[in-house]
Amino acid sequence: MGRITVHLHGRPKERCMGAAIDLYATRLRQRGVRVQIHPAKTSVETYLASLPEDAERILLDEVGDAPDSLAFADMVRAWGLSSEDMHLMVGPPDGWGKAGTGVPRLSLSSLTMPHELASVVLLEQLYRATEIHRGGAYHRGRVEDEERT
Repeated sequence: MGRITVHLHGRPKERCMGAAIDLYATRLRQRGVRVQIHPAKTSVETYLASLPEDAERILLDEVGDAPDSLAFADMVRAWGLSSEDMHLMVGPPDGWGKAGTGVPRLSLSSLTMPHELASVVLLEQLYRATEIHRGGAYHRGRVEDEERT
């Protein structure tokens, strides 16, 4: 069974963002998702190289694929059933630049947002995905969404 690790580049500077990250990290811990915070002064190249070369990874990037919540929940389910661990990497404030060429990318929105907020949104969507598969009442999607499950 694959585990999901969310990698964050630096601790949040805003206390409210840190509290939200802690809240969702706590909720997700029992669901096979963990959060790892890397030092903010780490270069993008060193950050990417901090994982084994053969590790399955996805970079969070505004130009990546942008699934809706149900499609993302399907991705999360597949990652959990895989024999490989999945590493979701939220980049530094200045983005990935040319680093990580060829690595799949995931977008949370076509809107630009601070990386700390992207971290919160990613963790909330991971929590939502696990709730969708558990059949919990947390996800209150559109009627069309319910027909897809």
